[in-house]
Amino acid sequence: MVLERAAVEPFYKNGFVIGCEETREGVIVDPGDEVDLLLEAAGRQRLSIGNILLTHAHLDHVTGVARAKQALGVPVWLHKDDNFLYERVQQQGQMFGLAVDPQPPVDRFYDVEGHEGRLRFGRYRIRVLHTPGHCPGGVCLAVSKEGERDATLFVGDTLFAGSIGRTDLPGGDMDTLLRSIREVLFRFPDDTVVWSGHGPATTIGQERRTNPFLT
Repeated sequence: MVLERAAVEPFYKNGFVIGCEETREGVIVDPGDEVDLLLEAAGRQRLSIGNILLTHAHLDHVTGVARAKQALGVPVWLHKDDNFLYERVQQQGQMFGLAVDPQPPVDRFYDVEGHEGRLRFGRYRIRVLHTPGHCPGGVCLAVSKEGERDATLFVGDTLFAGSIGRTDLPGGDMDTLLRSIREVLFRFPDDTVVWSGHGPATTIGQERRTNPFLT
């Protein structure tokens, strides 16, 4: 799988470009302030981007959506329970003393077009897993290749290396977040690679064994 990651100040939030090494089809995940680096990576990898996928709608994960959609002309996906946050991204910016532009409307909601939430790029499929707690409409994306059981997880701010997502923002709930991690993410094998919205990659096994919020 083609995988490119970028993060810039002030939030150093990870945005991702993932693609099929055979067909060169791909998607962009959570374009924020690093969006131009993601678009450059897609061009460098000669990827045809088919969708913009959002794990949730906190401002650091969506401030690059307008730029990405303008450049690519592809649908923006979000869980409907986070649309209230997405539509108030300017107010979110004000909480941090930042001027944030409004973003284009969401084109498709994961839970409307098929409850399985299945998307594809090339020979890869994406299962969309609803993992509320950090926010009501948080999702994790489980990416796996045709004919293979192993998946790579893109978990937004649900789970981090050695930590978990904050729950003190609107719609957050600690009990719900812990349940999402234990009942959804911890069903994956220990060697499953986890890419978070901030910080380095980890594995399910590492977090199951050592994460102080979960042990």
